[in-house]
Amino acid sequence: MNKSRSFASFEDVTMGHKPPKISFEFFPPKSLQASFDLWESLNVLAPLNPEFVSVTYGAGGTTRQLTKEMTEAIGKSYGLDVAAHLTCVNASKAETLAIAKSYVDAGVKQIVALRGDAPKGSAGFCPHPQGFADSVDLVAGLAATNIKTIHVGAYPEPHPEASNANADIDWLKRKIDAGATSAITQFFFASEVFLRFRDRCAKAGIHVPIIPGILPIENWDNVKRFAMRCGASIPASLDAEFNMAKRNEVEDILSVVVATDICSDLMDHGIDQFHFYTLNRPYLTRDVCLALGIVPDAKLALVA
Repeated sequence: MNKSRSFASFEDVTMGHKPPKISFEFFPPKSLQASFDLWESLNVLAPLNPEFVSVTYGAGGTTRQLTKEMTEAIGKSYGLDVAAHLTCVNASKAETLAIAKSYVDAGVKQIVALRGDAPKGSAGFCPHPQGFADSVDLVAGLAATNIKTIHVGAYPEPHPEASNANADIDWLKRKIDAGATSAITQFFFASEVFLRFRDRCAKAGIHVPIIPGILPIENWDNVKRFAMRCGASIPASLDAEFNMAKRNEVEDILSVVVATDICSDLMDHGIDQFHFYTLNRPYLTRDVCLALGIVPDAKLALVA
């Protein structure tokens, strides 16, 4: 493994810092086993007292009803603040705003507004004839309602569809100006990637909270393939570390250390909130949060 990797102790990570605020992303289950996995994830992570949890929306709006049902169930069962994902794919403006209203009626106070991925097999994103044209248009539509908290996506490294090096910053600024209240970033593998992005956002006049998206790595080969599709760079040193960890059967340990190192470094630079992409697998995320000094709430554990 990379000898520069910091296998920091619990005390080293938390020294001089308050525990950070956290949030978790889940996706709707599509099978009975996936349902069991989801509820196990919630049972494990809910006691960590997240600021909110988010529920994704499948490509092309394919999990629209599942997202709504899951959002309502989590709120009722765990009392957590749930942020429902909402896209503008395959729906008119009226249909999209009706979905948003149904979330609000169910007690949802936050929306993660995204353009959304095109349906599988299609040539790319194409707006619905009566729909929102893009994520900026969607945010503006939501901001005109009584939804007060609107998160949007942000890309610390160029999105595959970005037209130039500044396009992602410009696009994010437009979404903020349209009414978004915070941004959650795509995952990344080096803290300096986020810090450079944060500084560029500040220079562009973006002053809302920008929450780093953290992905504890369950399967390095799968993550590499996904990273290449979404434009996240892969440090050669990290690839070498995971290849060695796989041979030594210590991948989970390395995953926790990598994510904890990233968060710890960002905390040293004033970052106090992280959004974890759990992939409905809770244990690596839990271990990172514990390493960051987050203490489970015994009362929430009893609820879970």
